[in-house]
Amino acid sequence: MEKGQEIAPSNGDKDHEQHTIDVGHGEGKVMDVEEVEKDQRVAVAEEVQKKKSRRVAALDAFRGLTIVLMILVDDAGGAYERIDHSPWNGCTLADFVMPFFLFIVGVAIAFALKRVPKIGAAVKKIVVRTLKMLFWGLLLQGGYSHAPDDLSYGVDMKKIRWCGILQRIALVYFIVALIEAFTRKVRPTTVRSGPYAIFNAYRWQWLGGLVAFVIYMVTTFSLYVPDWSFVYHNDGDANDGKQFMVQCGVRGHLGQACNAVGYVDRQVWGINHLYTQPVWIRSKECTFSSPNTGPLRADAASWCLAPFEPEGLLSSISSILSGTIGIHYGHVLIHFKTHKERLKHWLLMGFMLLALGILLHFTHAIPINKQLYSFSYVCFTAGAAGIVLSAFYIVIDIWGLRTPFLFLEWIGMNAMLVFVLGAQGILAAFVNGWYYESPDDTLVHWILKHVFVNVWHSQRLGTLLYVIFGEIVFWGVVAGILHKLGIYWKL
Repeated sequence: MEKGQEIAPSNGDKDHEQHTIDVGHGEGKVMDVEEVEKDQRVAVAEEVQKKKSRRVAALDAFRGLTIVLMILVDDAGGAYERIDHSPWNGCTLADFVMPFFLFIVGVAIAFALKRVPKIGAAVKKIVVRTLKMLFWGLLLQGGYSHAPDDLSYGVDMKKIRWCGILQRIALVYFIVALIEAFTRKVRPTTVRSGPYAIFNAYRWQWLGGLVAFVIYMVTTFSLYVPDWSFVYHNDGDANDGKQFMVQCGVRGHLGQACNAVGYVDRQVWGINHLYTQPVWIRSKECTFSSPNTGPLRADAASWCLAPFEPEGLLSSISSILSGTIGIHYGHVLIHFKTHKERLKHWLLMGFMLLALGILLHFTHAIPINKQLYSFSYVCFTAGAAGIVLSAFYIVIDIWGLRTPFLFLEWIGMNAMLVFVLGAQGILAAFVNGWYYESPDDTLVHWILKHVFVNVWHSQRLGTLLYVIFGEIVFWGVVAGILHKLGIYWKL
């Protein structure tokens, strides 16, 4: 992740030059007036530069919070499924993770490319970084890595999963960053006063977001989805090898079986390359235990066991809007010079987006849906991200209460490392590779069982406490040590 965000000093923070004359007394020599003024100007410039280079701690804390939420919902969501992804419509704690990632990526782009003046160098940086994210995405979520519990590795290319978290981030980063790079020379260096001036100055970014929105909406509500079938594969399951037929023949359907998002992915990637454990298995049409996991209903819908790609192509096009809104918040931070101006714009936009998302959902116009990455979901989560960032900015950067959030800052400054080693379980898999007699008898499993589960006499509570202290606090300490040593992993 980018390390170079800068915060412009507010008007109240700017130092004023004092043109005074210093008269020396030691040898009766009078210092030259011009020399004094020159020294003072240098001192003032150094002080202003020092303030300008001060890192915006709120951005690191926000990024760190997103990583922490991912670890929490991924590793404790099985025990507390209420915080796991919503089976279909609705929004849970887990459903904020992806849009928060894309939002803060957008904010970082505004600062990162500001320091790369040449278009050629900027495009090269964008392309290389995109390829790196695609590589790590395929390695970690394409099926090659089975971490942390399965010690084997490798993937059948006939079943490799092409999409994933980093792949979606790569796409959004690539599109939003390219627009930012290519429009550098056609936008003003300063933004005029007025509520809409900043939107006009960066109209090409919003035009890119509008194109993504139109493509998504037109495809979602006009594409014809025919009947389709799939063969279920799960060794040892009673339905293994059984073929299921799903009847559709509709347009504009937003349900699980017949939406355009799933149809596009089946046509583009192939049904064997999609995610095989979609959360809709916890839908009320599939189990009486909904929204928790439970046995399949005897009259379960035919699509309940079907694969579905939550980070698919069409939904990723919609997710470009999350990055577009994020980069807008970055532009506000760059151009607006006072805390009041920034917060006024951020909070107003955040609450408006939040209200629009809620309105679309509860009027049943467009439900909030993470799997489809619906427009109401974009608005609701982007609004929430803007409000959370504003809260961090007030508490950390204005009030100066950094200490309680230092662990979030540290994790945010080494987000890629914690994501790979922690959230994706690579370090846990390495530790699990050193087992005693059985792969189930490892240090990780021993700590979970004897330090947390047995002590609290609860599998659920023990799991939650292990995730908090054995993972989140652990990675906060590791990230803090790496920060003190000046070690960062950036793509």
